[in-house]
Amino acid sequence: MSQPRVLLLTGYGINCEEETAFAFSRCGARCRIIHVNDLIADPAQLRRDQIFVVPGGFSYGDDTGSGNALANKMRHTLWEELMNFVAGDRLVLGICNGFQVLVNLGLLPALDGRYGERQTALIPNVSARYECRWVELQVVGGKSVFLRGLERLALPVAHGEGRFYAPDEVLRRLQRHGNMALIYVDEHGRPAGGRFPWNPNGSVLDIAGIADDSGRVLGMMPHPERALLASHLPAWPDRTAQASAPRWDEPGPGLAIFQNAVDYFS
Repeated sequence: MSQPRVLLLTGYGINCEEETAFAFSRCGARCRIIHVNDLIADPAQLRRDQIFVVPGGFSYGDDTGSGNALANKMRHTLWEELMNFVAGDRLVLGICNGFQVLVNLGLLPALDGRYGERQTALIPNVSARYECRWVELQVVGGKSVFLRGLERLALPVAHGEGRFYAPDEVLRRLQRHGNMALIYVDEHGRPAGGRFPWNPNGSVLDIAGIADDSGRVLGMMPHPERALLASHLPAWPDRTAQASAPRWDEPGPGLAIFQNAVDYFS
């Protein structure tokens, strides 16, 4: 089996690229981390890769709104190559700040193929605070390649502007056509209903992630790269003395998302 090639963007406040590259590498992919300016200098190099990732962080310090400055930079310099990439049988993943970039760029949700049009937004949390906590998630919709075979996940969030918002007509379209990919749920698996802390930011319809119509572009606020191993889980210190405790390096809940992406090309 050939190894799919992953390009991970870095630069100007992105700070999760190393962890995300580790995740893909652990699943069998070949990764390279490239500064956005180096990609702009030679946009055609994107043609070498099968997976394009905008990792989490605080690009441009969120000074003009989370993900907005980087999205504008990419729109004016990389748009043609990005459209060619999306049109091919390739995958795109945006995590946290990367999700914000994809939304601002119009790569998500791109309903009815309207790429480049901003149809949704990720706005400041209802709490008006940076929220860093673990959340329970339910996979819905069934479109996303990254979420195949998954039902429930526990992952951490870490953001100040993660509240998903869209006009009513866009929300109805997301629900009707399965573009909703992840929702926040409570400890019993019931939709959070906007309740804090299960819904950490006040997202409408408890939306934590969405996919485009093809299922090959996914944006999500939680960080799967921070839940790759059993030892990453918050309960790990309490379980180490138990005979039934998993090994520290056994897979955590986030690893399956990266494995699904790699397996797509096998």
